[in-house]
Amino acid sequence: MGSVPIPDPSSQANVPAPSASAPAPPPAGSPGAAARTADKDTTAGILFGIGAYGLWGLLPLYFFVLKPAGAVEIVANRVVWSLLFCALLVTVTRAWPVLVAALRNRAVFGSLALAAFLIAINWLTYTYGVTTNQAVETSLGYFINPLVSVLLGVFVLKEKLRPLQWAAVAVGFVAVGVLTYSYGKLPWIALTLAFSFGLYGFVKKRVGSRVDAITSLSVETIVLAPFAAAAMVFLDTSGVATLTTQGPGHFWLLLASGVITAVPLVFFGASARRLPMTTIGLLQYFAPVLQFIVALVVFGEVMPAERWIGFGVVWAALLLLTVDMLRTARKNAAARRRVPVQAG
Repeated sequence: MGSVPIPDPSSQANVPAPSASAPAPPPAGSPGAAARTADKDTTAGILFGIGAYGLWGLLPLYFFVLKPAGAVEIVANRVVWSLLFCALLVTVTRAWPVLVAALRNRAVFGSLALAAFLIAINWLTYTYGVTTNQAVETSLGYFINPLVSVLLGVFVLKEKLRPLQWAAVAVGFVAVGVLTYSYGKLPWIALTLAFSFGLYGFVKKRVGSRVDAITSLSVETIVLAPFAAAAMVFLDTSGVATLTTQGPGHFWLLLASGVITAVPLVFFGASARRLPMTTIGLLQYFAPVLQFIVALVVFGEVMPAERWIGFGVVWAALLLLTVDMLRTARKNAAARRRVPVQAG
């Protein structure tokens, strides 16, 4: 953090006194100042969340222009170039001591290493789905993700579901059954994406208060970088790598994967640290909606009638979940307003 400049008292001589009619700003530490700080944090968290999910929603377009690169090569490049971009960010923000401390903290490092492998599974599955013309199913994975978050609350946090949550989960199971019939198989791409990212978000939320977004992402890429580098060497020696064989445009697009990967993840980490899970659950609909539109409009993927029915059932489950989240958020806000402020 940078130092705060101390104003020169002599510079205040010609500053007019505030008008008696103008309300004085609340003093630091007062309930009003705390509320304004909380509002700023919430606004920033929402903007970071929209940025993250919006960029993820448009990511299929980026993978489309990277053809003929395959999923493994794209993910390996994403990790390696993300590491370089993170090193630049850490240098610019002078956060090397913070990063070293996170690497030395066993609890933090262990959690972020787990997050790294979860996001690697997510990336590989997602990139495979998009590059094999299954972008509609990848969008389904992120539509299902909120239901997975509810299940994590039950089985990991031992939370009790409210009636609408039970209804949403039940409808979600019906949707998976309908879509399994439609696809002729279990929609494993969608389910893998939903569970891997749901678990990733859960781990990041648990460790978020102890590390900032850039440090978190840097540790994750450090964990994955050796595997990614080995994959790039293997692909190159096997003669199937496209990094240097498809012209300078393709080369620079693959190098840009570092920035394209890191920026939304940093945004997501910053959002998760500032917002409750309810708000994050609402924001995450941005990504699958954009992915679904891109799959239909740009890629021209086919949606048979029974698949529309399956997606419709998923959306019905999400509607129930959204109503429940909003209702609960309003009740909690009303309860907080009823709590008397203690004089101090």
